[in-house]
Amino acid sequence: MNPESTRAAIERVLADCGPVIVACSGGIDSLLLATIAHRRSPSTTVVAHTVTPAVPGEGTGRVVTHAERHGWTLELVRSNEFEDERYLANPTDRCYFCKTNLYAAIAPLRHADIARADAVIVSGANTDDLGEYRPGLDAAAEAGVRHPFVEAGVGKAGIRAVARHLGIVEADLPSSPCLASRLYTGTRVTEARLRSVEAGESVLRAEGFEIVRCRRRDAAAVVELPIGDRDRVTPALLD
Repeated sequence: MNPESTRAAIERVLADCGPVIVACSGGIDSLLLATIAHRRSPSTTVVAHTVTPAVPGEGTGRVVTHAERHGWTLELVRSNEFEDERYLANPTDRCYFCKTNLYAAIAPLRHADIARADAVIVSGANTDDLGEYRPGLDAAAEAGVRHPFVEAGVGKAGIRAVARHLGIVEADLPSSPCLASRLYTGTRVTEARLRSVEAGESVLRAEGFEIVRCRRRDAAAVVELPIGDRDRVTPALLD
C-alpha cells in the first residue's frame, strides 16, 4: 500500500473503534497513531501518556510538544508499576505487569467525561511486533485494547512511510523500548538504575550515536552500539 491507502486503512479501523484513548509513549508508532486519530476526529480522541521512571524524559517531551502544537487533548497519568513487586523483580514477563498497570491507569479516563464512556484504548503495536515475545500484548488483550496498525496490516516500514507523508519530524526516530528493558532479567528495577541508563544513553546520543543501549546488571554496565559506531567510542565517553 502507498502511504495514503495505508492511512485510509488505519482510519477505517479507528472509525470502527469510535471514541478512542491513544496510549502514547512518545515513540513514532504511537505518535503517528495519535496524529491520525486526532486529525480524523479531534473531539473523540484523547491521548494518554504515562509519566514513570521507565519512560525516557525525551519521550514525554515529544508527546507534550505534539499536544501543544496540534491541540491534542492530553492526559498525563501515573501508573503504579513501581508499587508492583512482580514488575520490580524484573522477570521475563515484566512487560506484562508494566502494561497491566499502564492500562489500569488509563481506564479511569473513560469516566472523566461522559463523551468518553465508550472510548476504546488503542495502542501503537504493529504487525512486526507479532513475531516477537510480547507479554504486554496479553495484558492488552485482557484490558480490551485494540491495535489499529495490526488490524490494518501495517508494520514498522508502513508506519514510517505514513509519518514521512504527513510530515512528522520523528518519522525515522529509532525504536527505543522502555528503560526497564535495559536491565538484564532478574536485575531488580529501581529508579536509580533507570536514571543511570537514561543518563548514559543521553550522553552518547549527544555525541552523535543515534542507536545506543546502555544495559545494567547489578553494578555492571554494558554499552551496545551498531558495529560501525564502535570505533568512535573513546575511554572518556565511558567514564
